[in-house]
Amino acid sequence: MERSNISLIKNPLLDEKNIEVSVLRDDLNHPIIQGNKFWKLKYNISNAQKKGNSNILTFGGAYSNHILAVAQAGKEFGFKTIGIIRGEENLPLNFTLKTATELGMQLHYIDRTTYKIKHTQDFKDYLRNIYGAFYLIPEGGTNYYAVNGCMEIIKDSSLYDYVCCPIGTGGTISGITIANKNQSKVIGFPALKNGDFLKDEVHSQINSVTQDEELTDILMESFSLQTDYHFGGYAKINEELINFVREFNSIHGFKWDLIYNGKMAFGVFDLIKKNHFPKGSKILLVHTGGLQGINGLEERFKRKIYE
Repeated sequence: MERSNISLIKNPLLDEKNIEVSVLRDDLNHPIIQGNKFWKLKYNISNAQKKGNSNILTFGGAYSNHILAVAQAGKEFGFKTIGIIRGEENLPLNFTLKTATELGMQLHYIDRTTYKIKHTQDFKDYLRNIYGAFYLIPEGGTNYYAVNGCMEIIKDSSLYDYVCCPIGTGGTISGITIANKNQSKVIGFPALKNGDFLKDEVHSQINSVTQDEELTDILMESFSLQTDYHFGGYAKINEELINFVREFNSIHGFKWDLIYNGKMAFGVFDLIKKNHFPKGSKILLVHTGGLQGINGLEERFKRKIYE
């Protein structure tokens, strides 16, 4: 795979504030296993192959980018894939689940109460009684192997004063923070409401790789959260956010998804307006992909996001 492009953003606001903003276009690294999903699955797939697994099982919601990425990875690398989907089946299937089934994924729906115990051994045993042996990848793809993959996202963070990234489960930014080695300040933008708990999640994920509490604490010194840009919660959007991503696309020629990256980009530009970053700062925004999620939002809200 070729390295993703880095786009330098030209904008009157940035000239006025003397700020340089670049975007790491990881949405270009694969048409379906896109952005951070590529890096999260990279070592999970190789580990499943080494262990001789023929089935991969994972979890997600009805509009999950991760579900679709795993389905595509199964087709490309010769695995049977099983998606455990939160909630009831709704027909006709939405774009995400329809495409996943076309790629060969078998879907298994469970109610939301049961979904909360998906991490327990009893539930895993229940699934193995149904499907036999499988390689399990958690919801969102975040585990030890995912964090290791995400350490490869940025080649040299020392070129920037700030690295900004959206957060869902925390795996992507954990890998970025380890690889950063305190060279830049890493800012996470949670996509969900009340996201302060993610600091502990990131600490735990970094520690799972370093196996060194003191080193983890040192690496965490460069990490911080901006929790004010969730727009009401996970997968919640409003007209202000829609107008922002539309205008950005019309000027700069590429799209943000609205669940993760659009919220981060909005937050960064809002903070620039508020003089949060010192003059002369160089900021890198990590575009983690997820553009297929636009289809899901358009289906749910029955409107076009990008005209």
